[in-house]
Amino acid sequence: MSDTVPAEVRARVESLRREIEEHNYRYYVLDAPTISDAEWDALFRELQQLEERYPELVTPDSPTQRVGAAPLAAFASVKHVVPMLSLNNAFSEEDIEAFDRRVREALGVDTVAYYCEPKFDGLAISLRYEHGRLVEGATRGDGYTGEDVT
Repeated sequence: MSDTVPAEVRARVESLRREIEEHNYRYYVLDAPTISDAEWDALFRELQQLEERYPELVTPDSPTQRVGAAPLAAFASVKHVVPMLSLNNAFSEEDIEAFDRRVREALGVDTVAYYCEPKFDGLAISLRYEHGRLVEGATRGDGYTGEDVT
C-alpha cells in the first residue's frame, strides 16, 4: 500500500471494518442487533468516506463492497435469477440532487419522473410465482444466493 496513507487512517479503516462486521453478524446471523440502524449507517458512511479518500485501502472483503450476509447453513440455498442488490442511502438534499444528476446523465435526458415510497427496515425477500402459485421464496442473503424460505 501507498505510504501516503497515514497510519492512523489505516488503523481507523481496520477498526471500522471489524466493528461493522461484528454488527453485521449480530444483525444478520444472531438477529440481535446492539446498535440502531442510524448508528450502523454512520459507521458505514465513515468507512465509505475513508475508502473514497484513500482508494488504495479498498479491499474486496470490505463491508462497502458487498451486501447482506452469506446464507445460513441451516437453510437450503437458492441462487437468485436476478441479483438482489442494495440501494444507496440519501441523507441530505445534496445526496438526492447528486443521485438525480447521475441518473439524468446516465439516461441522457434533462428530466426524470420519480415514484417514491417509504423504506422500512427488515427482511428482504424474493418471491417467485408460476401461474399465480408461489413456487419459491428466498431471502436476499448476499445478493446472489439466499436462503430458501418457501
